[in-house]
Amino acid sequence: MEEYEYAIIGQGAAAFAAAIKADEMGIKTVMIGKNETEGAVLGGTCVNVGCVPSKRLIMVGNLLDRFNKNRFYGLSYSVRVNNFSKIMQDKEFLVGSMRFAKYQKVLGKLKNVKYINGFASFEDKNILSVNGKRIKAKKILIATGARARIPDIKGLDKVNYLTNEEALSMKRLPKSIVIIGGRALGLEFAEMFTHFGVKTTLLQRSNRILPNWEPEVSYYLEQYLKEEGVNIITNVNIKEVSKNRGSIIVSFSTGGKSREIRAERILLATGRTPNTEKLRLEEAGVETDKGGFIKIDQYMRTSAENIYAAGDVTGEPMLEALAAAEGNKATVNAFSGEKTSIDLSSVPSAVFTFPEAARVGLTDVEANGSGIKCACNTVLFKDLAKAGIIKDTRGLIKMVIDSKTKRILGVEIVGENAADLIHESTLAVKFNLTIDDIIDTIHMFPTLSEITKLAALSFYHNIENLSCCSE
Repeated sequence: MEEYEYAIIGQGAAAFAAAIKADEMGIKTVMIGKNETEGAVLGGTCVNVGCVPSKRLIMVGNLLDRFNKNRFYGLSYSVRVNNFSKIMQDKEFLVGSMRFAKYQKVLGKLKNVKYINGFASFEDKNILSVNGKRIKAKKILIATGARARIPDIKGLDKVNYLTNEEALSMKRLPKSIVIIGGRALGLEFAEMFTHFGVKTTLLQRSNRILPNWEPEVSYYLEQYLKEEGVNIITNVNIKEVSKNRGSIIVSFSTGGKSREIRAERILLATGRTPNTEKLRLEEAGVETDKGGFIKIDQYMRTSAENIYAAGDVTGEPMLEALAAAEGNKATVNAFSGEKTSIDLSSVPSAVFTFPEAARVGLTDVEANGSGIKCACNTVLFKDLAKAGIIKDTRGLIKMVIDSKTKRILGVEIVGENAADLIHESTLAVKFNLTIDDIIDTIHMFPTLSEITKLAALSFYHNIENLSCCSE
């Protein structure tokens, strides 16, 4: 039996952050890879079948759209896809390069970490079975991630559906596609396929896309996506999926009426399910919630002594950067005696559509629901000088503040580069800054980042009555 101080089950962001921290601390560690996400080899979901490949394809699609819209007068140009397989080959080269540089090479430099490619399962809270061998560890981190959840829809098992993994490995573009799910993943793929010339329909169960975001943001983004050509249908109750003469037929009801959509392919963007089936968590006394996600406290501790969990296997929010932070802090908590935690209210998230959407902190409804008397204002990008300069005035920012202290509680943005712009607001939420702190900070002109200052100023002035550089 091999013995270690620390066993890390997983090979994605949380696992690697934990391994790097364990190596720094001189802890004898074993990292055990493999999980149920087939495409997530060394490096996990993000680099292999998630953020990296999807954002590359989204970028290519956005480039197509930018050129073909001919935004500026006096210019004439157009671009078309002449070899989709080469686009996919280039994407695979990027993924392979990053996997090697950021994971394989990094792993090879960790002197105190041994890697085993295999599935791990618990025999008890200290002993794991891996590839027919037994491994004993004083402390264990579970970081096996999650994969696409397959909904229970009649007939779905009889059609060749796509998840994000298969969609990112397609050899050719379909002529049409139906996407089920109107949150980040579904929206990103819907616009990407539309930019590539695929007739795209998105079906969303709730009455709006991004149902847990500010209604203004979800409304504006929905309008922008429709203008791009995405057919968005909300309040959908899917009845059945079938196949006929080479087409997939999705039968559903909306507004009390029955409808059908035919398409060449169907993509599921209906949430995630944890990779826990083979772990035999019950043998270690690790509790899960009704969705199968591992329950943890604020210090990443599970219900079993000396067993921690981090990343997507613990449920929402599922973000690569958050997973890494959790893996790091779980390791510190396990071996240093410290109790470090993460303030989830200051963790940003984004939707990489074009324009992007990003958020941090509390929404208007959440703030009011927590007993805070809040105030909120919305400022449109059309009031931003840089938006006029780049000739893309789509977008808005909504800021929520404590009406008494003027402390910034939450911010949501839809607009050009929103995922980059949200970081100023993230610092504001994290460090309890007020709108006066933002106003008193000189912002470079002309930039898109001035939208945050305009939002702060809007609590004192009518933005339309101010000049470009008003304090």
